[in-house]
Amino acid sequence: MLRILHISDLHFGPRYIPSVGEALLRSAAELDPAIIVISGDFTQRAKRAQFQEAREYLERLPDRPVVVTPGNHDIPLYRIHERIFTPEALYREYISDELNTVLMREDAVIVALDSTSPLRSITNGRLSRRQLEFAREAFESAPKGAIRILVTHHNLAPAPDWEGGSVMHGAKGILRFLNEIGVEIVLAGHLHRAYNASSLDIFDQHPPGQGVRIVQAGTSTSARGRGRERNRNSFNLVEIDDGTIMVTPHLYFEELGGFAPFSRSLYPRALYWAPSEGVYQLGWGKE
Repeated sequence: MLRILHISDLHFGPRYIPSVGEALLRSAAELDPAIIVISGDFTQRAKRAQFQEAREYLERLPDRPVVVTPGNHDIPLYRIHERIFTPEALYREYISDELNTVLMREDAVIVALDSTSPLRSITNGRLSRRQLEFAREAFESAPKGAIRILVTHHNLAPAPDWEGGSVMHGAKGILRFLNEIGVEIVLAGHLHRAYNASSLDIFDQHPPGQGVRIVQAGTSTSARGRGRERNRNSFNLVEIDDGTIMVTPHLYFEELGGFAPFSRSLYPRALYWAPSEGVYQLGWGKE
């Protein structure tokens, strides 16, 4: 079984909570994931000192492959010259020099795309056609049966409580594209509460298959939780085998001094249409 630790919205700076950050490190060690995904907003205001703190924190995580992507808070907001000309300079220096990345394994292909848009849509984000083609090319090289996962910062599905935050620009078309190229899961953050959604709830007309599962993480270490997670912190554990996807959000409990599971969702792996056989089959690319 593949285990992925999905954390997000660390927000190093004034709203970061050190005790929760330490608890997250303990949970990361105990859960022993194969991969760690961090879906953006490492800092509160994209300052050098905040990026330095985030870098030091990342070095304390378990020695596992780490998939990262920037968030809108990792782009200078008020330092206009930087936002126009060098918006991701500090992110590149401290977190990752690459903004769009691919992690390929026999059991999974994870593509992370930079959804920040410093000049056009800094709050809601967007993805370009070039980025989507980058993802298509990566997934075309996926081993047979490997799960296909996309990581962004901005959300492609609204929160169930509809409190604050619109979806990413062009979300409906992006989800249709992801469904066509066999993406099973999108891991994202931005809205500061954990929830799951399905692209089938967003399409005007349902395409073949089971759609794309959207898994949102809350803020893992800051005092910026929203909605039902106001003043709370969470992360997701995603466990995948040949037939199922299990998502277990973990919530921080002050009385425990640590994180504990607070719900669990189990989904079948994707069905895809095999026109030559006239049937649905389990698992993208399986023979």
